[in-house]
Amino acid sequence: MTTDLQRGLRARIALFASFFLMGVVNMAWVPRIPEIKKLLGINNGQFGLIFLGSTVGALLAGQLGGRIVHRVGTKVVLTFSSLVFPIGLIVMGIATTPILLFVGLVLMGFGVVVTDICDNTQAVAVEKIINKKCMTSFHGAWSLGAFLTTVFGGAVASHLTPRTNFIIVGVVALILFIPTNMAMLPGALDGHRGDGTTETSSTIAWFGKDVVILWLIAGGLLTSMIAEMSASDWSAILLNENMGIGPGLYASGFACFALAMIVVRFTGDRIIEKFGARRTVRFGGYVGGTVWLICLAIAIPLSSHAKIPALIIMNIGFIAAGLAIGPMYPSFILAASRLPQFAAPVAIARVGLIGIAGIFVGPTLTGLIAEATSLSWAMLYPIGALFVAGYLSKAIKTEATPVTK
Repeated sequence: MTTDLQRGLRARIALFASFFLMGVVNMAWVPRIPEIKKLLGINNGQFGLIFLGSTVGALLAGQLGGRIVHRVGTKVVLTFSSLVFPIGLIVMGIATTPILLFVGLVLMGFGVVVTDICDNTQAVAVEKIINKKCMTSFHGAWSLGAFLTTVFGGAVASHLTPRTNFIIVGVVALILFIPTNMAMLPGALDGHRGDGTTETSSTIAWFGKDVVILWLIAGGLLTSMIAEMSASDWSAILLNENMGIGPGLYASGFACFALAMIVVRFTGDRIIEKFGARRTVRFGGYVGGTVWLICLAIAIPLSSHAKIPALIIMNIGFIAAGLAIGPMYPSFILAASRLPQFAAPVAIARVGLIGIAGIFVGPTLTGLIAEATSLSWAMLYPIGALFVAGYLSKAIKTEATPVTK
């Protein structure tokens, strides 16, 4: 007979796989962005507006996802949501017009956010069942997937078109999600209705004393995601168009950023246990933002005279940003999910509705600012957001730290 502990351990493995696949699919198009931009003949401002497709999908998912999960459980919802965003990637691959790319991003945004709500709800339950910290490591699996898909995209850029690249990744993900979802915790164990000691609702009021803490947590999540996704989606264009770095090497910015996040997330559970989530996030926001800013200020003017030294300096900035941002998302998600007055999926969905929009609002506004000024100036926006995320660490309570062994 399968015990709860055995189910928890099996679900832990499945969650590593699910987060990994999310990272692979969600970021598969990042190293091909400059090619897509040129193929469609669009400028930075237009490209930034196309990012709003993901925002639309994410907002719909954040509004509906938590309610649906609260009612039927994570495992049932994952069966459908994990199919949506690989299909979105395939649509992006076959896109020949900005409108079709927009549609693909809507599917991507919706599927990723609903799956994220389910996976994080499962992760909170798994930590309780196996009595071991693993939330930050789960997000490390996401970063590992994002890194490997970036390396793959850069490596095949001279051999595969974005269309073929996206179709391959999308189809493989559709297949692999099937056994992954089957190994997740059943509804009786996933905590989708709350901790069982307090009656919870599928909805949360937007305003009032009880939700102030959620707004602060969501603000921290929003600003950390603005910094993360702006670095991810615009790093290749910054290196290529503003610093003159050629094909292959211009993907190194995101690769350095993602690798730094992998390292800090797989070690993050121990870091947070030692220093606390609040101090870790605050230190990352202030120190990481400062280093990123200094590297940007040095690398951009230097690139007109010495491209390789400038590339190295700029990538140091992306490494600092990755190390700083890495623990932020899981820390803010845990802070929301462990508020006793709210069911975990509903709280995660609420902060996600506000915060995860930064995945797409960040790159969009960065593009609009870049069109009005330049991308090098526009990068001050995500750097500033990182400082704000550090400040909003004050919303993270001691009890939001992952459980210890």
